[in-house]
Amino acid sequence: MQPSNPPDLRKIADEAMEKYGFLPTFPKNVISEVNNLNDEMRPEERRSARDLRSLLWVSIDNHDTMDIDQIQFCEKKPNGEIQVKIAIADVDHLVGKGSATDRHAAKHGTSIYTGVVTYPMLPIRLSEDITSLHPTKDKLAVVIEYTVLSDGSIRHGDIYPAIVHNKAKLVYEVVGEWLENKGAFPYEDLYIPKLPEQLLLQHEAAQKMKAERAEQGFLDLETIEASPVMVEGKVTGLVIQQESPAHSLIEEFMISANRTLVARLNERSFPMIQRIVRTPRNWQGIVEEAASHHFRLPADPDVQALASFLITQKKKDPETFPDLSLTVVKLMGPGEYVAVAPDQDSVGHFALAVTDYTHGTAPNRRYVDIIIQRLIKASIERQKSPYDIDELTMLAGHLSASEKAANKVERFVRKAAGAVLLMDRVGETFRGLVTGASEKGTYARIIDPPVEGRIVKNMDGLKVGQRVQVRLLKTDPEKGYIDFERI
Repeated sequence: MQPSNPPDLRKIADEAMEKYGFLPTFPKNVISEVNNLNDEMRPEERRSARDLRSLLWVSIDNHDTMDIDQIQFCEKKPNGEIQVKIAIADVDHLVGKGSATDRHAAKHGTSIYTGVVTYPMLPIRLSEDITSLHPTKDKLAVVIEYTVLSDGSIRHGDIYPAIVHNKAKLVYEVVGEWLENKGAFPYEDLYIPKLPEQLLLQHEAAQKMKAERAEQGFLDLETIEASPVMVEGKVTGLVIQQESPAHSLIEEFMISANRTLVARLNERSFPMIQRIVRTPRNWQGIVEEAASHHFRLPADPDVQALASFLITQKKKDPETFPDLSLTVVKLMGPGEYVAVAPDQDSVGHFALAVTDYTHGTAPNRRYVDIIIQRLIKASIERQKSPYDIDELTMLAGHLSASEKAANKVERFVRKAAGAVLLMDRVGETFRGLVTGASEKGTYARIIDPPVEGRIVKNMDGLKVGQRVQVRLLKTDPEKGYIDFERI
């Protein structure tokens, strides 16, 4: 039983934001600027945008998401082809470059989701109302078109401004379960003709793209990320979001949309920021991990060989596959943003097995997506690039650093919530997995509840990915400490 007055997790979250360089509240000049915005479309914006409000646009997201960045629509074409339209919220038309709102968004770089409280990158009036593509009002968007060919490859299409209207705000878990089990359609009460057929067509397109990427060697990783369950300000448990066909659908659609954005900017010889994952920094560690599962990887990094190993292990032992995925992610190293000049080769995204990837489909949540949107709109209007390579290089470095800091906030608050949850379980023994082993310390994530802590006793000789039995020694929510002893 938890203490009657557990620590204030909201206060802990605010302090974590400040510790890692973020503001937990918006400055007054940003609030004032956003409150003075006119959310009505200007006549010139209507004239320059295609009217696509009649299409059966849908969004699929978490049940509580209000900052909807993208909606999608598919259409059957001859020869087994499927045309995909992705509409991205036009945030740039209300967040001018250099404005107070823009400067604040650039500083933070991303919305921060702690599970206890969400710190949006943009004020709620913008991100959850004016620019959000929720099904209440016509909205301005940038539409990205591409065609999924019969073999799952894509043909990049047009990009243009449009007026859209979301017809249905759908939820990952509900859509995913229906796509998986094919029972009664769960949204009959919406009375939207052809909605089931539209979702099945979107699923078909996504499955084709996923199969084609699998042939190229993308890494189908499945890591565990536990979020606090909050009831009246108190943590009552930790929940792990289960992946579903609906998550896969959105992932595939956004990967291809982002690749289409890169193709357009390359056509116009624009500089840009790309999202990359370098060749694994600890390939030898991955080789050793595979060997412990009786699988031999080549001495040099090989994404297709690694993908084959992961597919084999997922089929062989699906229960522990998330633990293996976490180990590979740790050994592979993080993603980052890099500026790419016109005609410059990209490092590529090792995990996705693509060399032309960016982040441009979530401008309400990530600042790099606003940058890409500005570049794309300039290319559409045949204007010069609003950024030069030096400015993009500076921004890419800053946004990579702010993403790491945001991840630290999220991890700290999740650990604080876990510490609160475990406060009355000191002395108990848990099964765990070593998630970090270096001079900075040795860490393990216990299986149930899925909480990470530091092994402070008997940690010598432990390696990332190793399974351990640990005893809980103490917790300190204010410091985010959960201390274990290896048994």
